[in-house]
Amino acid sequence: MFSGMLRPLRVPPKGTNMTPKAKEIQALMETFDFTNKSYQVLLNTSMGDILLNLFPDVAPGHCRNILALAKSGFYNNLIFHRVIEGFVIQGGCPTGNGTGGPGYNIKAEFNSKPHNAGTLSMARAMDPDSAGSQFFLCLGRVTHLDNQYTVFGEAANQASTDVILAIGQVETTAGDRPKTPVVIQTASVLESAK
Repeated sequence: MFSGMLRPLRVPPKGTNMTPKAKEIQALMETFDFTNKSYQVLLNTSMGDILLNLFPDVAPGHCRNILALAKSGFYNNLIFHRVIEGFVIQGGCPTGNGTGGPGYNIKAEFNSKPHNAGTLSMARAMDPDSAGSQFFLCLGRVTHLDNQYTVFGEAANQASTDVILAIGQVETTAGDRPKTPVVIQTASVLESAK
């Protein structure tokens, strides 16, 4: 089961001992208008660009969260700390070891979207409401993740999927960590009118 590969996220619950950065990110969450605008997240990685379409119709909280994290610069210079060939690549941990988060948690928004190659979904600990900043991108069809993790986006095009799959092929240590770091150099928000 996927939860076995996730190290627990040691972050305080929402609203408890939040850092100024966490408060800034949560304030940014309220600035996105899903009624009148469409948003994408662009991850500029050391192996190429990954453009992500979001699914605010089924996971608005997760979409607001990644948009706010990207806009705040939270993801800049973080690594993909876990790569499991044929399964997922995982990133978004500020400590780089799978135990970090943004200083708050968000509620699960499980939905019927499948986990396919290029799917964007949220990492969490055993508690369904323990997600924070760590996300994963699937490297193939992973049926046992469906309805267990929140799918909230996908690769926007084949070029982005190709980058995800290429990252999934990097050489790793016994702990699934890339031997050569794969870095999210910048994460940015693209906005357009509907």
